[in-house]
Amino acid sequence: MTQSVLIVGNFLSSSGGSRGVCEELAERLAARDWRVLTTSRKRPKLLRLADMVLSAVKHRHAYGVAQVDVFSGPAFLFAEAVGCTLRRLNKPYVLTLHGGNLPEFAKRWPGRVRQLLTSARAVTAPSEYLKQKMEPYCNQIRILPNALDMSAYLYRERGPARPRLVWLRSFHEIYNPVMAVKAMVALSQKYPDVELNMVGPDKGDGSFARTRAQVTRGELTNQVRFAGQVAKKEVPKVLSDGDIFLNTTNIDNTPVSVIEAMACGLCVVSTRVGGTPFLIDHEQNGLLVECGDSEGMAASAGRFLENEALARRCSQAGRHKVEAWDWPTVLVEWDILLRSAMTEKSQRSCSCSIGDDSAHNKFRPHPGPLPRGDGEARSSEGVLNGP
Repeated sequence: MTQSVLIVGNFLSSSGGSRGVCEELAERLAARDWRVLTTSRKRPKLLRLADMVLSAVKHRHAYGVAQVDVFSGPAFLFAEAVGCTLRRLNKPYVLTLHGGNLPEFAKRWPGRVRQLLTSARAVTAPSEYLKQKMEPYCNQIRILPNALDMSAYLYRERGPARPRLVWLRSFHEIYNPVMAVKAMVALSQKYPDVELNMVGPDKGDGSFARTRAQVTRGELTNQVRFAGQVAKKEVPKVLSDGDIFLNTTNIDNTPVSVIEAMACGLCVVSTRVGGTPFLIDHEQNGLLVECGDSEGMAASAGRFLENEALARRCSQAGRHKVEAWDWPTVLVEWDILLRSAMTEKSQRSCSCSIGDDSAHNKFRPHPGPLPRGDGEARSSEGVLNGP
Protein backbone atom coordinates (compact mmCIF):
# COMPACT_ATOMS: atom_id res chain seq x y z
CA MET A 1 0.00 0.00 0.00
CA THR A 2 1.23 3.49 -0.83
CA GLN A 3 1.66 6.08 1.91
CA SER A 4 -1.88 6.93 2.89
CA VAL A 5 -3.43 8.36 6.04
CA LEU A 6 -6.90 9.06 7.39
CA ILE A 7 -6.90 12.22 9.50
CA VAL A 8 -9.78 12.34 11.98
CA GLY A 9 -10.51 15.74 13.49
CA ASN A 10 -12.65 18.86 13.25
CA PHE A 11 -12.40 20.25 9.71
CA LEU A 12 -14.79 23.11 10.29
CA SER A 13 -13.10 26.22 8.90
CA SER A 14 -15.02 26.02 5.62
CA SER A 15 -18.29 26.36 7.55
CA GLY A 16 -17.24 29.22 9.83
CA GLY A 17 -15.35 27.32 12.53
CA SER A 18 -11.77 27.84 13.61
CA ARG A 19 -9.07 26.28 11.47
CA GLY A 20 -7.59 23.38 13.39
CA VAL A 21 -4.07 22.00 13.33
CA CYS A 22 -5.44 18.86 11.67
CA GLU A 23 -6.44 20.86 8.60
CA GLU A 24 -2.95 22.26 8.19
CA LEU A 25 -1.37 18.84 8.77
CA ALA A 26 -3.60 17.29 6.10
CA GLU A 27 -2.60 19.87 3.51
CA ARG A 28 1.09 19.65 4.38
CA LEU A 29 1.18 15.86 4.11
CA ALA A 30 -0.76 15.95 0.84
CA ALA A 31 1.80 18.36 -0.61
CA ARG A 32 4.37 15.60 -0.17
CA ASP A 33 3.87 12.03 -1.30
CA TRP A 34 0.99 11.14 1.03
CA ARG A 35 -2.55 10.31 -0.02
CA VAL A 36 -4.67 12.00 2.65
CA LEU A 37 -8.30 11.34 3.55
CA THR A 38 -10.00 13.61 6.09
CA THR A 39 -13.07 13.54 8.31
CA SER A 40 -15.19 15.38 9.35
CA ARG A 41 -16.63 18.62 8.05
CA LYS A 42 -20.05 18.06 9.63
CA ARG A 43 -20.94 20.78 12.14
CA PRO A 44 -23.69 18.96 14.13
CA LYS A 45 -21.86 16.85 16.68
CA LEU A 46 -23.80 13.63 16.23
CA LEU A 47 -23.49 13.83 12.45
CA ARG A 48 -19.78 14.51 12.83
CA LEU A 49 -19.32 11.47 15.05
CA ALA A 50 -21.23 9.27 12.62
CA ASP A 51 -19.25 10.63 9.68
CA MET A 52 -15.94 9.91 11.42
CA VAL A 53 -16.86 6.30 12.16
CA LEU A 54 -18.41 5.65 8.75
CA SER A 55 -15.43 7.21 6.96
CA ALA A 56 -13.05 4.90 8.82
CA VAL A 57 -15.08 1.91 7.62
CA LYS A 58 -15.97 3.09 4.13
CA HIS A 59 -12.40 4.03 3.18
CA ARG A 60 -10.66 1.19 5.05
CA HIS A 61 -8.94 -0.03 1.89
CA ALA A 62 -7.70 3.47 1.01
CA TYR A 63 -5.49 4.28 4.02
CA GLY A 64 -2.68 2.52 5.84
CA VAL A 65 -2.69 4.49 9.10
CA ALA A 66 -5.00 6.93 10.88
CA GLN A 67 -4.26 10.02 12.93
CA VAL A 68 -6.99 10.84 15.46
CA ASP A 69 -7.40 14.03 17.51
CA VAL A 70 -8.32 13.54 21.18
CA PHE A 71 -10.18 16.20 23.16
CA SER A 72 -11.74 16.18 26.63
CA GLY A 73 -15.41 16.26 27.61
CA PRO A 74 -18.10 14.80 25.33
CA ALA A 75 -15.66 15.07 22.39
CA PHE A 76 -13.56 12.30 23.97
CA LEU A 77 -16.25 9.90 22.82
CA PHE A 78 -15.37 10.75 19.22
CA ALA A 79 -11.83 9.42 19.66
CA GLU A 80 -13.09 6.39 21.60
CA ALA A 81 -15.59 5.45 18.89
CA VAL A 82 -13.10 5.94 16.07
CA GLY A 83 -10.40 4.05 17.97
CA CYS A 84 -12.74 1.12 18.59
CA THR A 85 -13.66 1.06 14.90
CA LEU A 86 -10.03 1.16 13.80
CA ARG A 87 -9.13 -1.69 16.13
CA ARG A 88 -11.91 -3.84 14.70
CA LEU A 89 -10.58 -3.03 11.25
CA ASN A 90 -7.03 -3.89 12.41
CA LYS A 91 -5.87 -0.44 11.36
CA PRO A 92 -2.95 1.25 13.16
CA TYR A 93 -3.54 4.71 14.51
CA VAL A 94 -1.74 7.63 16.15
CA LEU A 95 -3.51 9.73 18.77
CA THR A 96 -2.90 13.47 19.19
CA LEU A 97 -3.83 15.00 22.55
CA HIS A 98 -5.42 18.45 22.69
CA GLY A 99 -6.73 20.87 25.29
CA GLY A 100 -5.64 22.14 28.66
CA ASN A 101 -8.65 20.46 30.31
CA LEU A 102 -7.70 16.94 29.19
CA PRO A 103 -5.69 16.18 32.38
CA GLU A 104 -8.72 16.97 34.57
CA PHE A 105 -10.92 14.83 32.37
CA ALA A 106 -8.41 11.98 32.68
CA LYS A 107 -8.57 12.20 36.48
CA ARG A 108 -12.34 11.70 36.33
CA TRP A 109 -12.19 8.91 33.76
CA PRO A 110 -8.76 7.25 34.17
CA GLY A 111 -9.86 3.83 32.88
CA ARG A 112 -11.33 5.20 29.66
CA VAL A 113 -8.34 7.42 28.99
CA ARG A 114 -5.79 4.69 29.72
CA GLN A 115 -7.59 2.16 27.55
CA LEU A 116 -7.69 4.51 24.56
CA LEU A 117 -4.11 5.76 24.85
CA THR A 118 -2.56 2.31 25.33
CA SER A 119 -4.41 0.98 22.29
CA ALA A 120 -2.62 3.32 19.87
CA ARG A 121 0.60 2.74 17.97
CA ALA A 122 1.80 6.14 19.20
CA VAL A 123 0.50 9.09 21.19
CA THR A 124 1.58 12.68 20.57
CA ALA A 125 1.13 15.89 22.55
CA PRO A 126 1.88 19.45 21.46
CA SER A 127 3.55 20.46 24.72
CA GLU A 128 5.71 19.27 27.59
CA TYR A 129 2.90 20.25 29.94
CA LEU A 130 0.35 17.92 28.37
CA LYS A 131 2.93 15.15 28.04
CA GLN A 132 3.77 15.29 31.75
CA LYS A 133 0.14 15.45 32.86
CA MET A 134 -0.92 12.52 30.68
CA GLU A 135 2.04 10.20 31.32
CA PRO A 136 0.21 8.37 34.17
CA TYR A 137 -2.10 6.98 31.48
CA CYS A 138 0.53 6.24 28.82
CA ASN A 139 4.15 5.77 29.78
CA GLN A 140 5.64 7.38 26.67
CA ILE A 141 4.17 10.30 24.80
CA ARG A 142 5.97 11.96 21.93
CA ILE A 143 6.02 15.76 21.68
CA LEU A 144 5.08 17.15 18.27
CA PRO A 145 4.39 20.87 18.73
CA ASN A 146 1.69 22.88 17.04
CA ALA A 147 3.59 24.11 14.00
CA LEU A 148 3.47 27.40 12.12
CA ASP A 149 4.65 28.52 8.71
CA MET A 150 7.16 31.03 10.07
CA SER A 151 7.57 32.66 6.67
CA ALA A 152 3.99 33.96 7.00
CA TYR A 153 4.69 35.67 10.33
CA LEU A 154 6.89 38.65 9.70
CA TYR A 155 8.91 39.54 12.76
CA ARG A 156 9.16 43.10 14.04
CA GLU A 157 11.12 43.76 17.20
CA ARG A 158 9.10 45.64 19.80
CA GLY A 159 10.82 48.05 22.10
CA PRO A 160 9.67 50.33 23.36
CA ALA A 161 6.21 48.84 22.95
CA ARG A 162 3.40 51.07 21.77
CA PRO A 163 0.04 51.09 23.61
CA ARG A 164 -1.52 48.89 20.90
CA LEU A 165 -2.92 45.69 22.43
CA VAL A 166 -4.33 42.58 20.77
CA TRP A 167 -6.54 39.81 22.16
CA LEU A 168 -7.14 36.82 19.86
CA ARG A 169 -9.36 33.92 21.00
CA SER A 170 -12.98 32.84 20.83
CA PHE A 171 -15.44 34.75 23.01
CA HIS A 172 -16.10 31.99 25.54
CA GLU A 173 -16.00 31.82 29.31
CA ILE A 174 -12.89 29.60 29.40
CA TYR A 175 -10.94 32.33 27.57
CA ASN A 176 -12.18 35.06 29.94
CA PRO A 177 -12.36 37.96 27.45
CA VAL A 178 -13.82 40.29 30.11
CA MET A 179 -10.45 40.20 31.88
CA ALA A 180 -8.81 41.93 28.89
CA VAL A 181 -11.29 44.80 29.11
CA LYS A 182 -10.82 45.10 32.86
CA ALA A 183 -7.08 45.35 32.27
CA MET A 184 -7.78 48.07 29.71
CA VAL A 185 -9.80 50.05 32.26
CA ALA A 186 -6.79 50.05 34.59
CA LEU A 187 -4.33 50.84 31.78
CA SER A 188 -6.37 53.73 30.43
CA GLN A 189 -6.04 55.61 33.72
CA LYS A 190 -2.31 55.99 33.10
CA TYR A 191 -2.15 55.60 29.31
CA PRO A 192 -5.20 57.41 27.86
CA ASP A 193 -4.21 56.59 24.27
CA VAL A 194 -4.14 52.80 24.82
CA GLU A 195 -6.13 50.71 22.30
CA LEU A 196 -7.27 47.08 22.27
CA ASN A 197 -8.26 45.02 19.23
CA MET A 198 -10.33 41.97 20.23
CA VAL A 199 -10.40 39.31 17.52
CA GLY A 200 -12.41 36.10 17.46
CA PRO A 201 -15.83 34.53 17.00
CA ASP A 202 -18.73 34.65 19.45
CA LYS A 203 -19.24 31.10 20.82
CA GLY A 204 -22.72 31.99 22.07
CA ASP A 205 -22.32 31.48 25.81
CA GLY A 206 -22.92 35.14 26.67
CA SER A 207 -19.24 36.08 26.96
CA PHE A 208 -19.34 38.43 23.99
CA ALA A 209 -22.28 40.37 25.43
CA ARG A 210 -20.62 40.56 28.84
CA THR A 211 -17.42 41.83 27.24
CA ARG A 212 -19.24 44.57 25.34
CA ALA A 213 -21.07 45.55 28.51
CA GLN A 214 -17.75 45.85 30.33
CA VAL A 215 -16.45 48.11 27.57
CA THR A 216 -19.48 50.37 28.00
CA ARG A 217 -19.14 50.48 31.78
CA GLY A 218 -15.45 51.32 31.44
CA GLU A 219 -16.21 54.09 28.92
CA LEU A 220 -13.86 52.48 26.40
CA THR A 221 -16.09 52.35 23.33
CA ASN A 222 -13.59 54.46 21.36
CA GLN A 223 -10.58 52.41 22.48
CA VAL A 224 -11.74 48.80 22.20
CA ARG A 225 -12.46 47.38 18.75
CA PHE A 226 -14.25 44.11 18.01
CA ALA A 227 -12.92 42.72 14.75
CA GLY A 228 -14.90 39.47 14.71
CA GLN A 229 -13.50 36.25 13.34
CA VAL A 230 -10.71 36.56 10.80
CA ALA A 231 -9.37 34.04 8.31
CA LYS A 232 -6.23 32.20 9.34
CA LYS A 233 -4.22 33.88 6.59
CA GLU A 234 -5.19 37.29 8.00
CA VAL A 235 -3.92 36.56 11.53
CA PRO A 236 -0.30 37.69 10.89
CA LYS A 237 -1.53 41.08 9.67
CA VAL A 238 -3.86 41.50 12.65
CA LEU A 239 -1.00 40.72 15.02
CA SER A 240 1.49 42.93 13.21
CA ASP A 241 -0.64 45.98 14.01
CA GLY A 242 -0.20 45.43 17.74
CA ASP A 243 2.73 45.48 20.15
CA ILE A 244 1.35 43.72 23.25
CA PHE A 245 -0.62 40.48 23.24
CA LEU A 246 -3.02 39.61 26.06
CA ASN A 247 -3.85 35.95 26.78
CA THR A 248 -6.53 35.88 29.47
CA THR A 249 -7.57 32.23 29.42
CA ASN A 250 -8.70 30.25 32.48
CA ILE A 251 -7.68 26.88 30.98
CA ASP A 252 -5.01 26.32 28.36
CA ASN A 253 -2.47 23.95 26.88
CA THR A 254 -0.07 25.50 24.35
CA PRO A 255 -2.24 28.12 22.61
CA VAL A 256 -1.53 28.61 18.93
CA SER A 257 -2.58 32.26 19.19
CA VAL A 258 0.21 32.92 21.70
CA ILE A 259 2.73 31.10 19.51
CA GLU A 260 1.62 33.26 16.58
CA ALA A 261 2.02 36.41 18.64
CA MET A 262 5.54 35.38 19.69
CA ALA A 263 6.40 34.62 16.06
CA CYS A 264 5.45 38.19 15.11
CA GLY A 265 7.48 39.64 17.97
CA LEU A 266 4.65 40.88 20.18
CA CYS A 267 5.29 41.24 23.90
CA VAL A 268 3.07 38.62 25.56
CA VAL A 269 1.25 38.90 28.87
CA SER A 270 -0.53 35.68 29.79
CA THR A 271 -2.32 34.06 32.69
CA ARG A 272 -0.31 31.36 34.43
CA VAL A 273 -2.54 28.38 33.66
CA GLY A 274 -2.07 24.89 32.23
CA GLY A 275 0.77 24.77 29.75
CA THR A 276 1.46 28.51 29.46
CA PRO A 277 4.42 28.41 31.92
CA PHE A 278 6.02 25.78 29.66
CA LEU A 279 5.68 28.16 26.71
CA ILE A 280 6.37 31.48 28.42
CA ASP A 281 9.50 31.89 30.52
CA HIS A 282 8.55 34.71 32.88
CA GLU A 283 10.67 37.84 32.41
CA GLN A 284 12.58 36.23 29.50
CA ASN A 285 10.13 35.84 26.60
CA GLY A 286 6.95 37.15 28.21
CA LEU A 287 5.22 37.97 31.48
CA LEU A 288 2.85 35.77 33.50
CA VAL A 289 0.08 36.81 35.87
CA GLU A 290 -2.32 34.82 38.00
CA CYS A 291 -5.63 33.68 36.55
CA GLY A 292 -8.21 36.48 36.73
CA ASP A 293 -5.73 39.13 37.90
CA SER A 294 -6.69 41.98 35.58
CA GLU A 295 -4.77 44.53 37.67
CA GLY A 296 -1.64 42.40 37.39
CA MET A 297 -2.14 42.08 33.64
CA ALA A 298 -2.47 45.85 33.33
CA ALA A 299 0.69 46.37 35.37
CA SER A 300 2.60 43.87 33.23
CA ALA A 301 1.47 45.55 30.02
CA GLY A 302 2.58 48.85 31.55
CA ARG A 303 6.04 47.40 32.13
CA PHE A 304 6.35 46.68 28.42
CA LEU A 305 5.30 50.25 27.66
CA GLU A 306 7.88 51.76 30.00
CA ASN A 307 10.79 49.30 29.97
CA GLU A 308 12.36 49.23 26.51
CA ALA A 309 14.99 46.63 27.46
CA LEU A 310 12.33 44.22 28.78
CA ALA A 311 10.18 44.65 25.68
CA ARG A 312 13.12 44.03 23.34
CA ARG A 313 14.32 40.99 25.30
CA CYS A 314 10.90 39.33 25.35
CA SER A 315 10.22 40.17 21.71
CA GLN A 316 13.50 38.64 20.55
CA ALA A 317 13.39 35.59 22.82
CA GLY A 318 9.76 34.84 21.95
CA ARG A 319 10.50 34.67 18.25
CA HIS A 320 13.61 32.59 18.85
CA LYS A 321 11.68 30.03 20.91
CA VAL A 322 8.95 29.36 18.37
CA GLU A 323 11.25 29.23 15.35
CA ALA A 324 11.93 25.56 16.16
CA TRP A 325 8.24 24.90 15.47
CA ASP A 326 8.38 25.86 11.80
CA TRP A 327 6.29 23.52 9.65
CA PRO A 328 9.15 22.14 7.51
CA THR A 329 10.85 20.92 10.70
CA VAL A 330 7.78 19.51 12.43
CA LEU A 331 6.41 17.92 9.25
CA VAL A 332 9.49 15.74 8.96
CA GLU A 333 8.75 14.34 12.42
CA TRP A 334 5.15 13.63 11.44
CA ASP A 335 6.29 11.91 8.28
CA ILE A 336 8.67 9.65 10.19
CA LEU A 337 6.08 8.82 12.85
CA LEU A 338 3.29 7.93 10.42
CA ARG A 339 5.59 5.82 8.25
CA SER A 340 6.74 3.94 11.34
CA ALA A 341 3.20 3.43 12.62
CA MET A 342 2.15 2.06 9.24
CA THR A 343 4.92 -0.52 9.16
CA GLU A 344 5.28 -1.36 12.86
CA LYS A 345 3.90 -4.81 13.67
CA SER A 346 3.25 -4.21 17.36
CA GLN A 347 -0.35 -3.55 18.39
CA ARG A 348 0.70 -1.51 21.42
CA SER A 349 2.95 1.53 21.21
CA CYS A 350 2.81 3.34 24.53
CA SER A 351 5.29 0.82 25.94
CA CYS A 352 7.61 1.20 22.96
CA SER A 353 7.36 4.66 21.43
CA ILE A 354 7.50 4.39 17.66
CA GLY A 355 10.10 6.38 15.81
CA ASP A 356 11.69 7.74 18.97
CA ASP A 357 15.03 6.70 20.42
CA SER A 358 14.90 9.06 23.39
CA ALA A 359 13.73 7.94 26.80
CA HIS A 360 12.78 11.53 27.54
CA ASN A 361 10.75 11.74 24.33
CA LYS A 362 11.45 15.42 23.69
CA PHE A 363 10.85 17.10 20.35
CA ARG A 364 14.07 17.32 18.39
CA PRO A 365 14.28 19.14 15.04
CA HIS A 366 15.24 16.79 12.21
CA PRO A 367 18.50 17.68 10.46
CA GLY A 368 16.87 18.15 7.10
CA PRO A 369 13.65 17.86 5.11
CA LEU A 370 12.46 14.80 3.27
CA PRO A 371 12.15 15.04 -0.53
CA ARG A 372 9.01 16.82 -1.59
CA GLY A 373 6.69 15.68 -4.31
CA ASP A 374 6.44 17.61 -7.54
CA GLY A 375 2.70 18.20 -7.56
CA GLU A 376 0.21 20.33 -5.67
CA ALA A 377 -2.27 19.20 -3.05
CA ARG A 378 -5.84 18.93 -4.21
CA SER A 379 -8.96 18.68 -2.08
CA SER A 380 -12.16 16.91 -3.04
CA GLU A 381 -14.84 15.37 -0.81
CA GLY A 382 -12.51 14.95 2.12
CA VAL A 383 -9.65 13.47 0.10
CA LEU A 384 -6.38 15.31 -0.40
CA ASN A 385 -4.29 13.62 -3.04
CA GLY A 386 -0.57 13.95 -2.82
CA PRO A 387 1.59 14.08 -5.96
